[in-house]
Amino acid sequence: MSALTTTNQILAALPAKTQKRLLPKLKRFDLIFSETVYDKGDLFSHVYFPESGIISLLASVDEHSTIEVAMVGCEGMVALPVFLGIEHSANRAVVQGSGVALRLTVADMLAECAASDDLPRIMRLFTYSLLMQIARSAVCNRFHPIESRLARWLLMTQDRMKSPDFRITQEFLSYMLGVRREAVNKAATGFQRRHLISYARGNMSLIDRPALEKIACNCYGFIAGNS
Repeated sequence: MSALTTTNQILAALPAKTQKRLLPKLKRFDLIFSETVYDKGDLFSHVYFPESGIISLLASVDEHSTIEVAMVGCEGMVALPVFLGIEHSANRAVVQGSGVALRLTVADMLAECAASDDLPRIMRLFTYSLLMQIARSAVCNRFHPIESRLARWLLMTQDRMKSPDFRITQEFLSYMLGVRREAVNKAATGFQRRHLISYARGNMSLIDRPALEKIACNCYGFIAGNS
């Protein structure tokens, strides 16, 4: 194979010659729901290019106070600090949606960035889009009600999972939104009564996407437009 066949948008955007150079170095990595990819304080060993599924980036004050600051699917890369010259993680990365990633050792990532500007050029664009997602999520989490935040999160998840059906627990969702489980349960129950979603035993289905888009205000559109 002379070029890389991938659904990851960063890798797919690389010139054929760069893909050919990276191909033997990329290894399959299964993304298993709720498993930790790396934790706060860990020394980065690999970077991850999701082809399917989602990895959530979580920040925490302590073990009981955690919030999602960004999510990454096939549009990006996880362990972005490596590209910025950082060796240790300041947060936690957890699989939010099962799938597959291609991973690259840190040494190979840095060597490729030094070899040409092809990968760094695309990584700079992704860095900007991730910063915009983090900034807008912070605004939404501060100023908008839980219903808007939940709708935004559900839509972003559907976009990256490529399906209206996915697995999620209320406990995990409370970590994602940084609120108590009771608040998530109340908002989700309200959505179910209005037939916007169906939720049972950890399985979520989005029924009325247009209605969820209206509830999510303009934060969803801003983040989706910069992904």
